[in-house]
Amino acid sequence: MGACIVVADDERNITDVCRRYLEREGNTVWVAENGEEAIRLWKEHRPDLLVLDLMMPKIDGLEVCDTIRQTDDTPIIMLTARGEEPDRLLGLTMGADDYMTKPFSPRELVLRVNNILRRMGWKNDFAAKGREGSAEAGHSLDGNEADKPIHFEGLSIFPQERRVTVQQTNIELTAKEFDLLQLLATYPGKVFSRSQLLNQVWDIAFDGDTTTVTVHVRRLREKIERNPSDPTWIKTVWGIGYKLDGKGNTT
Repeated sequence: MGACIVVADDERNITDVCRRYLEREGNTVWVAENGEEAIRLWKEHRPDLLVLDLMMPKIDGLEVCDTIRQTDDTPIIMLTARGEEPDRLLGLTMGADDYMTKPFSPRELVLRVNNILRRMGWKNDFAAKGREGSAEAGHSLDGNEADKPIHFEGLSIFPQERRVTVQQTNIELTAKEFDLLQLLATYPGKVFSRSQLLNQVWDIAFDGDTTTVTVHVRRLREKIERNPSDPTWIKTVWGIGYKLDGKGNTT
């Protein structure tokens, strides 16, 4: 059985193509023509993922994303015809997990949806297809090792539950925030460049734009660090990228 997905865009040709390609993979797809309808479908069906156009009638994609993020961490892919950096930053800051600029390949959309669902724990044929061709991009760990909890002083990551605690308090993270933290925590002290993080967490080689990583690291720090401007765990290695500082252990 596939995933349940809401695709919201006021351009009928785009929603038709997205629906066709996603349904080929065994998913159930609901289409919305505006932001109000997208929110209604989200409340009614509680989908596994949403694809939202940034500019929609009545309520735009950013407001839809913000409404959802107030109570839910359902993965969101944002679509927009505008590729300027401020738009990318705004969408990601509002809680979007990924970002695609129009025109885009529907096959790439399927791949990104595929990757997000796989990282959310989907174990069906649809998710399995995404593993082919992306295994080399991701880090390789023994399955048992990858599932073990990782503990630092005051910070714990539970991969099987996709749960994070700080000082024993549960922290709500989006899918990509969790994936990013888990990767850094799996290799404490290892420095990852922004390009490496794009390849391994997003499973796609972006064309040199590392804004996505920068925004997600900032949002992750705001959620887990006592003082985000002077982080305890996620350290910036200037001119290179990021690392998780501390000695972790699996149990």
